[in-house]
Amino acid sequence: MENRGSSFSGFGSYFRALTQTPSRLSRRAFSVSTTQDEMSRVRAKSGSDMRKTLTWYDLVGFGIGGMVGAGVFVTTGRASRLNAGPAIVISYAIAGFCALLSAFCYTEFAVAMPVAGGAFSYLRVTFGEFPAFLTGANLVMEYVMSNAAVARGLTAYFGSAIGVSTSQWRVTVTGLPNGFNEIDVVAVIVVLFVTVIICYSTRESSIVNMILTLIHILFIAFVVLMGFWRGDVKNFTQAGDPVHNPSGFFPNGASGVFNGAAMVYLSYIGYDAVSTMAEEVRNPIKDIPVGVSGSVIIVTILYCLMAASMSMLIPYDMIDTEAPFSAAFKGKSDGWKWVSNVIGVGASFGILTSLLVSMLGQARYMCVIGRSSVVPAWFARVHPKTCTPVNASAFLGIFTAAIALFTDLNVLLNLVSIGTLFVFYMVANAVIYRRYVNVGTTNPWPTLSFLFLFSTTSIIFTLIWKFAPPCKSKAFILVACSVVAIAVLLFFRCVVPQAHKPEFWGVPLMPWIPCVSIFLNIFLLGSLDGPSYIRFGFFSALAVLVYVLYSVHASFDAEEDGSFGQKHDEILRESAESEDQTSFIKV
Repeated sequence: MENRGSSFSGFGSYFRALTQTPSRLSRRAFSVSTTQDEMSRVRAKSGSDMRKTLTWYDLVGFGIGGMVGAGVFVTTGRASRLNAGPAIVISYAIAGFCALLSAFCYTEFAVAMPVAGGAFSYLRVTFGEFPAFLTGANLVMEYVMSNAAVARGLTAYFGSAIGVSTSQWRVTVTGLPNGFNEIDVVAVIVVLFVTVIICYSTRESSIVNMILTLIHILFIAFVVLMGFWRGDVKNFTQAGDPVHNPSGFFPNGASGVFNGAAMVYLSYIGYDAVSTMAEEVRNPIKDIPVGVSGSVIIVTILYCLMAASMSMLIPYDMIDTEAPFSAAFKGKSDGWKWVSNVIGVGASFGILTSLLVSMLGQARYMCVIGRSSVVPAWFARVHPKTCTPVNASAFLGIFTAAIALFTDLNVLLNLVSIGTLFVFYMVANAVIYRRYVNVGTTNPWPTLSFLFLFSTTSIIFTLIWKFAPPCKSKAFILVACSVVAIAVLLFFRCVVPQAHKPEFWGVPLMPWIPCVSIFLNIFLLGSLDGPSYIRFGFFSALAVLVYVLYSVHASFDAEEDGSFGQKHDEILRESAESEDQTSFIKV
C-alpha cells in the first residue's frame, strides 16, 4: 500500500509534463509532448480517436442548448413556489455567478489538458485516482438523474402544448412508494431517441443542437416579451393567497433565496458538458474559454429575464410546479390561452436540446473513466465509423430511460443539485492545488492546510447561518468567520508562491476566484435538505465499495504489474531519455 501515493503523483506528473513544455507548444493548436508508448497506451483504450470538428460557436451553442431548458422550464416553478418566491430572479443570478466562477476553474484545466472527461480527468491529474473516481461516479449519477428529470419535464410541457394533462401521460402504480410510483413511458421514448442521435455523430449532433437552439431562443424572446407585456409588477410583492402565504419580494427571506439558488443550480450543468468535449475542439486555446464562460454569461442573463417575466405573469404561490410558463396563461381571458400552447412547444424544443447536450457529456465522462480502467474498458470504446463513444452512450441512455420511467421530479432535482455542487467544489480546490504545487519539487502541505482551513471556515459559516436562531451573537459569529476566512486567504497568498502559471489561459485573481467558488458551493450545499445528503451518502458509499472491490485492482495505475504502484520514476526517465523519439499529439 505504500506505493499508492506514487501512483497518484506519477499520473499527475505524467500529465503535468504535457502542460509544462512551452518550447513544444504551438500558438495555433495546443500540442503536448510525451512518450509515444505511454500516451498511446491510455488512448488505445478507445480504439479510434474522436474527430476534431468543433469550434467556439459550436461550444457556445452546446452551452446554451445544454443549459437553457433544464433550468427555467423544469426547476423554476418548484424553486419559486416552494423557496424563493419572486426573488427567484436573484436565485438565478447567485447560481449563475457561482457557475461562472466554477467555469473559470474548468476552463483553465480544459485549455491545459484538452481531453474528454472534464472534472474526472482534472481531479485524477491533481489529487489522484480515488478522489477522481468518487467525483466521476457522482458526475455520472448527476447526469443520469438530471437527464431523467429533464425528460420527465419534457412530457409535462409537451402535454401543455397539445392540451393534455400530465396525469394522462403517466400511469400511477399503487404498490410503489410515493415519488417512484408514476410511470412515464413518453420520457423513456424521448431518452432512447436522443441516445440514437448522439451515437451517430458529434458533428451532426452539433448541427441538430444549433437548429433547435436557434428555434428555442426565438421562443425565449417570445416568452420574455409576453411576460413583461401581459404581466403585472404587483405580482413581485403580492401573494395570490396572502392569508395563507407570505407576501413580499422575499416571502421566505434570504434562506429561501439561497435554497432556490441551490435548486436551480441544475440549470448550469450544461457548461460542464461543454468541457467534456475538449478533445473534439479544433483550437482549444481560443475556443474553450469563449465557449464555456460565454455560454454561462449569456444563459444567466436569459434565465433572469425569464424568471422575472414568470414572476410578473402570476403570483408565486399560484405557479404550476410542473410547467410554470405554459400554465401561467391557462387562466387568462379568452384570446390568450393560445400562448400556453406556443410556450409548451418552445419549452419542448429547449428541453430536448438540453437533453441532447447533457447526454453527449455523460457519455464522454464514462468513456474517459473507462480509459483509466476503474470501470470496464468496454465503456471507453470509440466506434471506428461514427467516432463516438457508442458503448457508453447506449448504456447510459438505457440507464437514464429506466430512471425516467418511474422517479419523481423532486427526488431527482435534489440529488442532482448536491452532486453538481460537490463536483464544482472539488474542481475549485483542484485548480488552487495545481497552481501552488508541483509534485516532487513543492511541499504540498501548506496548500492542503489552507484548503482544509478555508473549507472548514466556510462549513462553520454555513452551519451557523442555517441552524443558529437570529440574534446579535449570530451576526457577530458570521462576521468573525468571514474575517478568519479572508485572513487565512491573505496569509496563504502572501506566504506561498505559485509553483505553476498557465501558459495560455488561467483563472484571474488567483486564489480569490476559486476560493469564492469554494465558499459559494459549500454555502449552497448547506441549503439542501437532509434526505438529499442521505441519498448522496448512500451513492458515494456504493461508489467506494465498487472502487475497493474492482476499480483499485483493474485501474490504469495497477494494471501494468498487478500492484498499486504506478511506475512514476520510469515514466519520467523514459520521457527524458526518449527526447528524440517523442511525438506531438494534438488533442
